[in-house]
Amino acid sequence: MNLMEINGFKAVIKYDPEIEMFRGEFLELNGGADFYAKDIENLKKEGSISLKVFLDACKKRNMKPKKEYSGKFNLRVPSNLHADIVSAASAEGKSLNQWIVDALDNAAHI
Repeated sequence: MNLMEINGFKAVIKYDPEIEMFRGEFLELNGGADFYAKDIENLKKEGSISLKVFLDACKKRNMKPKKEYSGKFNLRVPSNLHADIVSAASAEGKSLNQWIVDALDNAAHI
C-alpha cells in the first residue's frame, strides 16, 4: 500500500507524473492537509510541516483534528455474493457481521 505514517497520522502517497512529484494526503482528518516533494526524505519533512500547520489551526479553532467514525456503514453486494458470504460465515460458525469484520480487518492489514 502507498501509506506513510507521520507523527502517528497516516497519509496516502501517490506519484503525480505531470509535476514529477510525490503527493501525500493525510487520512482521517477533519479537513484537508496535503504535501508534495520529489523524494521520500523531503516528503516526510513536508508532511511533518503540513501536519503541524493543520494541528495548530485545529488548536486555535478548538477543533478535534481526527474524524470520528460511528463504526456503521451500508454495503450493497450482488445477491449471489450475499448468499456466498452467508454460507462462508455459517461454515466458520460466525455471524455475518463478524465474518465481514474479520475479512475487512484482514484486507486492511495486508
